[in-house]
Amino acid sequence: MNKFSASQFRQQFPILQTVSDAHQLVYFDNAATTQKFDAVINSSQHFYLNSNANVHRASHFLSAKATKAYETVRIQVKDLLNAHSEKEIIWTKGSTEAINLVAQSYGMQQLKLGDEIVLSQAEHHANIVPWQHVAEQTGAKIKVLPLDAEGRIDLTVAKIMINENCRFLAINHISNVLGKINPVAELIALAKAQGATTLIDGAQAIAHLNVDVQQLDCDFYVFSAHKMYGPTGIGVLYGKQQLLTQMPPYQFGGEMIKKVSFSGTCFNELPQKFEAGTPNIVGVVGFGACLDLFSGNGFKQLLSYEDQLCAYLYNALAKMPEVEFFVSAAPDIPLFTFRLKNVHHHDLATYLDSKGIAARAGHHCAMPLMSYLGVEGAVRVSLTAYNTITEIDYFIAQLQAYGQQNLGVEKAVSNSEFLSKQQILALFAKANSWDLKHRQIMLLAKQLPRIAKNLRSDKDLISGCESKAWLVLNKPVDSPLVYFQADSDAKVIRGLLVIILSVYQAKTIQQIIDVDIEQYFETLGLIQHLSPSRGNGVRAIVQRITELAASYL
Repeated sequence: MNKFSASQFRQQFPILQTVSDAHQLVYFDNAATTQKFDAVINSSQHFYLNSNANVHRASHFLSAKATKAYETVRIQVKDLLNAHSEKEIIWTKGSTEAINLVAQSYGMQQLKLGDEIVLSQAEHHANIVPWQHVAEQTGAKIKVLPLDAEGRIDLTVAKIMINENCRFLAINHISNVLGKINPVAELIALAKAQGATTLIDGAQAIAHLNVDVQQLDCDFYVFSAHKMYGPTGIGVLYGKQQLLTQMPPYQFGGEMIKKVSFSGTCFNELPQKFEAGTPNIVGVVGFGACLDLFSGNGFKQLLSYEDQLCAYLYNALAKMPEVEFFVSAAPDIPLFTFRLKNVHHHDLATYLDSKGIAARAGHHCAMPLMSYLGVEGAVRVSLTAYNTITEIDYFIAQLQAYGQQNLGVEKAVSNSEFLSKQQILALFAKANSWDLKHRQIMLLAKQLPRIAKNLRSDKDLISGCESKAWLVLNKPVDSPLVYFQADSDAKVIRGLLVIILSVYQAKTIQQIIDVDIEQYFETLGLIQHLSPSRGNGVRAIVQRITELAASYL
């Protein structure tokens, strides 16, 4: 690879040329998934045009060609990790399935009553829930390592907690929320000294570090291709050959067998023993198309450029008094989680989206960490080598603009007339871009009569709405009409509540049940702009409205 050029690298990613509502896409959600470059995209078409066949099983030339391409990538991954053998590389759907495989095939077999499974406060749900299930089934106990002031696993406490009762250590290499590199080598050594087995979740680390599994001496290491410019639906489980050989299969069917009869079955050798059924062949081949990026001097240059982005963005954010970080010091990779004072994280993310900036908001599949930090959610921006200083400057400018708009603490509105469906339609007919529609939603938020904080009851919380939202039904005894009170801690949800209630307020129960809210939002031009979290929130609100109304039938 020649000297790294950010501009040349960026040109290989077609989606980064996207323009929406006159805003150039600024993609800052790389910790969730990276974009794909030409070689990966083209590899799928090339494979289907020239090599499409099932692997390992057939005797014809296409199968041989497909098998060679497929197994070549396994060797590439072995080299990437410095694994001892390609037999230690197991294809999975992603990090989540890889962890579940270990939990089921190792944890359920080896752990027992009284054993301790040690995790950390900063784990992704995918590295918590499987171990909770193992603990429930085996009688093992979950122990949780705290973090230090900078957001890394606290080594001092770990030396006490990782004791003779620890049988399994499962921790992340880099937190998907805090962006800090954990001292995994030291933690693995502590666990090994007690005879414990170790698993490292490398989903956030693999694209930003040189990973040498032999040097780390971990027993298992997992990651996903889609976070390193590769395809979705393909991941890697590295496991020491001795352990994988002893472990029973995770799934059963074709490919993972050597011989089948009704009197018994003999399982295949590694790695096929853990790869039941037709695999994601084109995903593996596509993954191979990007692996050259992660080796040699070219990778060093790429990481050096990412370090520049990280330092530049951290310095810019640190100068903003309204920005609140959750731990001290800069992150180790360009992954920043923060909030603005007096601003709900979903409101900020929605605003950024209206300006063409793709960021993430919520609990980031790390609810225990959010609770540990004392927050319900936050905004996360995560950069990679195709991002630019110019994009950072634009992002900071938008943060500053939004921060100025939201100075001070908002006061509750005591009463206000609800807008009608016709009034809402008229307002949105004039808003012909997502930027203008978003602005209108935020203006409508001011029209919602607020529920006093001391009257917001947990029983009135709407289940399924990621932001907190409350809904109360009032039905006068002498009237067939139904009235609602609603509120939310997020402005964007309050604005959406005004829109939703414009078709439900002061209606009969039957009229409420008959409303086609999807068609209404389609007419307003909002359907395509609702993210999964916002869309699910709208559906949860509507479901709660109809449930409350139906209870009066």
